[in-house]
Amino acid sequence: MPERDDVLRITSPANPRVKDLVRLRQRSHREKAGLILIEGYRELFRAVHAGVRPGELYFCRDFFLGENEDALLEAAAERGARLIALNRESFRKVSYRDRPDGLLATAPKLSKSLEDLTLSERPLLVAAEAIEKPGNLGSILRSADAVGTDAVIVCDPTTDINNPNVVRASTGTLFTVPVAVSSSEEALSWMKRRGIRMLAATPHATRLYTEVDLTGPIAIAVGTEQYGLSDAWMERADERVRIPMAGVADSLNVATATTVLLFEAARQRGFGR
Repeated sequence: MPERDDVLRITSPANPRVKDLVRLRQRSHREKAGLILIEGYRELFRAVHAGVRPGELYFCRDFFLGENEDALLEAAAERGARLIALNRESFRKVSYRDRPDGLLATAPKLSKSLEDLTLSERPLLVAAEAIEKPGNLGSILRSADAVGTDAVIVCDPTTDINNPNVVRASTGTLFTVPVAVSSSEEALSWMKRRGIRMLAATPHATRLYTEVDLTGPIAIAVGTEQYGLSDAWMERADERVRIPMAGVADSLNVATATTVLLFEAARQRGFGR
């Protein structure tokens, strides 16, 4: 990319913009600013091509890993992003990665409600209740994207969906899968009104997940690592299923369990044929 006249250049880690970026790692500052941080080529590429409009895009050529970064810079600039070049020291300060690849952007935070979701005729949903770890939520989003899930509903969240580590763990699929945030009670009522069956994953169920028809409108509900789903979900679920376990462990990681259930639903729906 030829040198642009409109690129702002920052060479000091003490610059106020650099300090503001570092503060955005904290949830309180992101909430106040109404922003999300998107770091990494793959994450930013998927965000931009999903329609996200970055406000500012910070870059450092010293860390670029390939030859496609300039095209992404141009695409972001066409969508209104202000391009800001950082020197090596400044970019290391703002990056939250051990091995940065020289791209970090700010964009409006994600904020979607249940009523904002557009569903297919036979929706496949994930209801993730009180997921504690950003990495697990990000992994759930990757699996949801892989099978073409209609949406992921984050219920009673303990993890901020705008956490940079959710962006990273999702490899940018946070921007390709519709994500809504609600309370569990709101989600349960919303699904019932729309005729969506609720499938509760629990190691205490008698039926195996492969024995249940997953071809109709359905929401796969998963809960916390330690306690599983709350009573509200367990009592109102249309089906309770378990994944068989042959070893001493009695359950899978929540993201792994979600992946197993999603791909079974996708298999039953003819995915990949």
